[in-house]
Amino acid sequence: MTTPATPTTPTTPTTPTTPAISVRDLRRDYQRPRSSLRQRGPVVEALKGVSFEVARGERFGIVGESGCGKSTLMRLLAGLDQPTGGEVQVEGQTVSGLPEKQLGFLRSSLQLVFQDPMGSLDPRMRVRDIVAEPLVAQRLPGRKARVAELLEAVGLGAEAGSRYPHQFSGGQRQRISIARALAPKPSILLADEPVSALDVSVRAQVLNLITDLVSDLGLTLVFVSHDLSVVRHVCERVAVMCDGEIVETGPTQQIFDDPQHPYTQRLLRAAPSMRRALAGAGAADLLGDPS
Repeated sequence: MTTPATPTTPTTPTTPTTPAISVRDLRRDYQRPRSSLRQRGPVVEALKGVSFEVARGERFGIVGESGCGKSTLMRLLAGLDQPTGGEVQVEGQTVSGLPEKQLGFLRSSLQLVFQDPMGSLDPRMRVRDIVAEPLVAQRLPGRKARVAELLEAVGLGAEAGSRYPHQFSGGQRQRISIARALAPKPSILLADEPVSALDVSVRAQVLNLITDLVSDLGLTLVFVSHDLSVVRHVCERVAVMCDGEIVETGPTQQIFDDPQHPYTQRLLRAAPSMRRALAGAGAADLLGDPS
């Protein structure tokens, strides 16, 4: 007598050509609070049919002004929110529409670095416990050694594990956030404005750290920023967002050298030129300088 086979949950097979992230016609609406008892509040369209793909190992940038929908998009990619319509797939598996209890595969393969390092770190926890959080949640072994390895990798040293977040500078706290994100050995890293809350003097250090770690570990990177110069430094390909839509996508150098959409052209013209600023140009002149 044979024993019946144990049923398994079907999964979508992946191949080397399967995109790391695939987004199809993604929409997200929000209902504003009602202003009267008789009338519902207006609907705000945060995302209006966004579609793109990110190849495995690619460094993909998303750039746009505040309020264009970048952070909403990142939350949907990370499974922290549900879309009104459309679909998100991560490594061939559908994310959108799944309850949290079925997103274990996503939590192990995709991690997020937030904008404000202090806001994303529990001030009551020691650094070693913060970095170990995803390892504990996923019941992964070898936590002590992994935490020490990660703290060394981000340039803090294993001894930093016994301290608290408030005992570090902003740049160091972001390094802690990066170490935590890398703890479960994800294949995809989402970085949502990871240097915008930092002093200018430490931004380059954190950017170089992210770039080096992504390269060394063979990660796929989705990097969100309103700063064009940051995206140019980090990303191979970029999507430009405006009012909940992607208006232009292409290789980073091509977008900077030959922008096609009027909004992209305005963004580049609005970026101040360090060369002209040092030469004494006024603000009005800088806003008209695309270089």
